Amino acid sequence: MSLITEPASTTTTRAGGADGGGGAAPSLDLDAYLACVGWSGERRASADTLRSLHRAHLHSIPFENLDAVLGSAPSLALPDVEAKLVRGGRGGYCFEQNTLFAAVLKSLGFHVTMHTARVLRAGGHDAVRPRTHMLLIVRVPGEEGRYLADVGFGGATGLLEAVPLVAGTEFRAGPRLHRLVRATEHDGLLDLWVLQAPEAGVWADQYAFTLDPVAPADLEVLNWYMATSPRSPFSHTLSAHRSTPEGHLALRGHTLVATGPDGTRTERELADTDEVVRVLATDFNIAAPEGTRAAVASPTNRP
Repeated sequence: MSLITEPASTTTTRAGGADGGGGAAPSLDLDAYLACVGWSGERRASADTLRSLHRAHLHSIPFENLDAVLGSAPSLALPDVEAKLVRGGRGGYCFEQNTLFAAVLKSLGFHVTMHTARVLRAGGHDAVRPRTHMLLIVRVPGEEGRYLADVGFGGATGLLEAVPLVAGTEFRAGPRLHRLVRATEHDGLLDLWVLQAPEAGVWADQYAFTLDPVAPADLEVLNWYMATSPRSPFSHTLSAHRSTPEGHLALRGHTLVATGPDGTRTERELADTDEVVRVLATDFNIAAPEGTRAAVASPTNRP
């Protein structure tokens, strides 16, 4: 992808480095982003801003892995991420989504660090996965505590709003309920935090993480693996998600699942690739790139 040129009429701000400081970084068109997510609140670093902006992002920018399905790793350079997610009619997966959101938060005055998590949902503790999910830890100026922010988990059990980094307290945002717990038994030296959400009437682990920050170079390696490794679920099967005030939509391969605010699920198989592309456009607001029809010709996509 090529770098975008900022229009002279827009306001651009500088996003800080990976540690939330003021190091040199590409410009972010904050006006364009806020217009994209439909947010018009007061531009100051507060807990209310963090929560409402998190929700606005989730309701506006879909999750999708089409670049990986098409055989390439998406760029994590901020101008490329911004061009794709803000102006390009596309979504992205966790590395893109949280890279963009981190830059937005830094431009508003929040302190942000990037971290990785081990996804536990639907895998069980016996199947140990690598730490391939990206999340953010956010400090609000003037507050002692920290927040977990994550606009890139995708599924119906992902965070709708950022939550305080506090163990054992339940947090509700709309229909979604979450809590954070500390794992009591693990081999690491740092506290292991686990995000949980109710599933089938019990608290289910979503992912686990420590507070050891990662650098953009670490994320580049993980991004490459998730997009190109034949062992990655993202490299061979279409995955798209969209959260709305009315519920959650998920498309995996040719299977479309709608989850209502009360948890009711409806599922159907899409007829063919034309319907897949049409549903991506109408239901997910994703402009499918060239080659999508061939890449999703079967539910398993590429071998």
